[in-house]
Amino acid sequence: MARSKSSHAWLREHFDDPYVKRAQKEGYRARAVYKLLEIQEKDRLMRPGMVMLDLGAAPGSWSQIAARLVGDRGVVIATDILPMDSLAGVQFLQGDFREAEVFEALLDMIAGRSVDLVISDMAPNISGTAAVDQARSMNLCELALEMAVKVLKPGGNFLVKVFQGEGSDVFRKDMAKHFKDVKTRKPQASRPRSREVYMLGCGFEPHSVMAGEPEYGYDEP
Repeated sequence: MARSKSSHAWLREHFDDPYVKRAQKEGYRARAVYKLLEIQEKDRLMRPGMVMLDLGAAPGSWSQIAARLVGDRGVVIATDILPMDSLAGVQFLQGDFREAEVFEALLDMIAGRSVDLVISDMAPNISGTAAVDQARSMNLCELALEMAVKVLKPGGNFLVKVFQGEGSDVFRKDMAKHFKDVKTRKPQASRPRSREVYMLGCGFEPHSVMAGEPEYGYDEP
């Protein structure tokens, strides 16, 4: 099948992208690694000995950095519905963590340890319909937040990719219910025209939401 003009344009932009070239040269699996590295430089989220959970990890560039920074005493657990080639220092589980069996398997891998940091670079498959794609993106953010709330230790941190638009302001307020501080980061490695930002929740407060408040649902929009 012949590629469309937009597809050709994307491919040209991708392979001309300096971050793509740099990732290939430096042995990283995706250009997204530089977004995390910029945030790490500013906020010092990852430290030796930490226990981390990487949601939507494939192809694994964020886990590459995480494993290096937490070191041999740390733990990096990664999960994705897509397969991911093995990485030294990373425990990977393929599956949808919305499913009870996968969620329980993740808890088994955590093995009762306190999770210091949850990171999520998840994004939906693009349909081409802006309203649908935005709703799916926000649903993934909510799922990542719910997972973070379930596993983070008090004072832990949560980093999640958010596409600005319908629902993003409400999501930020939801994060603020669980964390002492919520910051927004726009790394230089994010393409300027992209609506993506990263929201960083610092200082998890386990009992910050009043009892009886509804939990996030898992239904696709």
